[in-house]
Amino acid sequence: MSVMFLLAFSSGLPLSLSTSTLQAWMASVDIDIKTIGLFTLVQIPYVLKFLWAPLMDRYSLPGFDRRRSWIFFSQCLLITVIILLAFSDPRESIQIMGILALAIAFLSASQDVAFDAYRADMLTEKERGLGAGISVMAYRIALIVSGAGVLIMSDHIGWQSAFLIISLLFVLGMIGVYLGPDIGGDVKPPATLDEAVIQPFVEFLQRDSAWLFLLFIVLYKLGDAFAGTLTTVFLISGMDFSVSDVGVINKFIGLVMTILGALFGGVLMFRIGLFYALLWFGLLQALTNLGFMVLAWYGKSYAGAVMVIGMENFAGGMGTAAFVALLMALCNHRYTATQFALLSALAVIGRVFVGPPSGYLVTWVGWTQFYFITFLVALPGLVLLQKLKPEFMQLDHELKQ
Repeated sequence: MSVMFLLAFSSGLPLSLSTSTLQAWMASVDIDIKTIGLFTLVQIPYVLKFLWAPLMDRYSLPGFDRRRSWIFFSQCLLITVIILLAFSDPRESIQIMGILALAIAFLSASQDVAFDAYRADMLTEKERGLGAGISVMAYRIALIVSGAGVLIMSDHIGWQSAFLIISLLFVLGMIGVYLGPDIGGDVKPPATLDEAVIQPFVEFLQRDSAWLFLLFIVLYKLGDAFAGTLTTVFLISGMDFSVSDVGVINKFIGLVMTILGALFGGVLMFRIGLFYALLWFGLLQALTNLGFMVLAWYGKSYAGAVMVIGMENFAGGMGTAAFVALLMALCNHRYTATQFALLSALAVIGRVFVGPPSGYLVTWVGWTQFYFITFLVALPGLVLLQKLKPEFMQLDHELKQ
């Protein structure tokens, strides 16, 4: 669990740097909202990571076992690219910054593939709920550091120095790689690259209701992703909060509540089962989107922003813990990297592709109507969950055996 905490922390560090933190940097120097919305497309590697995941199932790099070698390789390259990004300026080199942000997303997605597989292989069925909660906690702590930490530091030491400091924190993840147990001997890797590419998909699609499970994975966090894609811009441009205010309210308080929600959700899931956890946590995720609608209608309010951000992130943390446990439960350990990469890539489709239309939609209908639409977007996933109830109850039964 300690090793998993360090590796999850390393896995969470790059995400904000290429998403909300970069949005804040661009918003602070008056880059227009449409350009910021288009920048969410740099997250495409998170959707396509299943394309190179078979390489991580089939091969290992020198130095460590099959999973940890890829984690370490990704960490080394991330340090290099983040240092290069630190010396960029969005006002002078927006194209170069876009390329570097895309590179960070690619390397971050690769690190996620290897770490997700390592975690799924390492945790037993009984450990998945709490293990998912601890993993989400460490991941979110990293988001606090690379989100709130960078925003607050940027007001005092500048963006460049803040990014350089973040690059040094990957050393903690490298320590996790070094200390991590070798679990590669228990499961035989695919014998050929063809098997590594084809069999993970064939094995999954032969299961009952496989296509409905895939659709559910796309829809479950879609409303949450839709609401969260422009939260930083909403608070800065829509509510007129300062960058430091956003660092405290959205990045620090919000992510602390996510951590608490993930831990609470992981423990509660052990008691109520996977299906009811996904149902009740998903319903809370949808309802908290309406809080943003009320805040947009009411206007700037520190207390209101803290309350809305706190509730939304607490519910999101609960939902994420249950969702990660579901993805781990669906993986065959022989093909963990590829199957988890495919399933988690489907899960971030919403986060990536709702970004560009979100900017245009806000311009068209305004923030209040936008957040009501995000509530409606969250409902189809809950309807499909009800349809899949027999399959989820069977999965719950199998996990308890």
